[in-house]
Amino acid sequence: MRASSIRGVVSAALGLLLAGIAATPAHAESIRSQQWHLDAMGAEDIWKISTGKGVTVAVIDSGVDPTNGDLRGQILKGKDLAPKERGDEQTDYDGHGTSMAGLIAGTGKSGGGDGAFGLAPGSKILPIRVPDGETAANFAEGTEQFNGAAPEAIRYAADQGARVINVSMGVPETTPQLTAAAKYAVDKGALIFAATGNDGNRKLAYPAATPGVVGVGALDKGLKKTAASQYGPQVDVSAPGVDMVHACSGSETGLCKSSGTSAATAIASATAALIWSKHPEWTNNQVLRVILNTVSGPTSGSERNDHIGYGAVRPLRALQEPGDPGPADEYPLPDLAVAQSPSPAPDPSKPAAGSEPDDGKTEAAAPTADGSGDSNTGLWIGLGVGAAVIIGAAVAVSLARRRQR
Repeated sequence: MRASSIRGVVSAALGLLLAGIAATPAHAESIRSQQWHLDAMGAEDIWKISTGKGVTVAVIDSGVDPTNGDLRGQILKGKDLAPKERGDEQTDYDGHGTSMAGLIAGTGKSGGGDGAFGLAPGSKILPIRVPDGETAANFAEGTEQFNGAAPEAIRYAADQGARVINVSMGVPETTPQLTAAAKYAVDKGALIFAATGNDGNRKLAYPAATPGVVGVGALDKGLKKTAASQYGPQVDVSAPGVDMVHACSGSETGLCKSSGTSAATAIASATAALIWSKHPEWTNNQVLRVILNTVSGPTSGSERNDHIGYGAVRPLRALQEPGDPGPADEYPLPDLAVAQSPSPAPDPSKPAAGSEPDDGKTEAAAPTADGSGDSNTGLWIGLGVGAAVIIGAAVAVSLARRRQR
């Protein structure tokens, strides 16, 4: 299995499903004006209610660079599980982890205040570095390295009090240790969000498909599943995942533009941080239930489908109209209960209960006009032509595109 490369950045054999990154120079009026996803989600109104302050988000990835101008003061001391790499968890060996941290907790302070914001700029990042699967000798070795480190990383994050655990990476095989670690973290009160992958097919990716983990797919500006976003029963929710401008490492400007389920996962994690900051007394089950109850569901009216899951996350609506968070001790997704049931496990190739057939006609989330402040003119402000104008040119980047084949 080999990875594709972009703009001369060559990738070795890989076992990780990470965001695709494109490289082009920037000439936009401001960095913030290029962050279409923040406008679309109503960030300015969100930040009047919550910034994610008081919530720690663990980023299990390639490390996070604390010297980036938009991440200074945002990065905690974490754990390094990739000792063969130079430095420690505050050394990003390929820039991916810093990008995810930027999408979550960027402050916009770089460039004299013209930097990139994360959706939850008040949150803190706990970096946990795991091995670089792309430098492994082959695909199997990369998968083995990830599955060897990920369970320890997840347990460490939970033990350190991270309420949200972001895993914008994954492999096509799982282990009992990974399943047990996810259950451990959920029992400790954390929420885990993981990328479903960027192969555009129906293959499962782990930990996204692990019971107790929220699998996140990527949406374009029209609320449709992106062509690269993997689909199937592992998809629980979706979030913006194209043309995402954010803080990063490895570029002269410290800013990058990326697309993929990695970025979408970071947005879902930030959404949880925003809600938890507003309602610190809620349990992980209640925060997740509110996220699920306030999504923009499939256009068909079904409860979920295998393309976008239950729908697009809507942090503004979740903050403005959370509704009843429900039972504190009941995990709201069915996979955890099914995994613990003595009855035979369902065939992962079959659609989940309440899903529509995989007919290719149920890819979009429905734009709603419910008065919540993030409807068709709020949730995705500037769709179509408007979004294209806002984006303008991209920001410089020097990251490799990681993608499983």
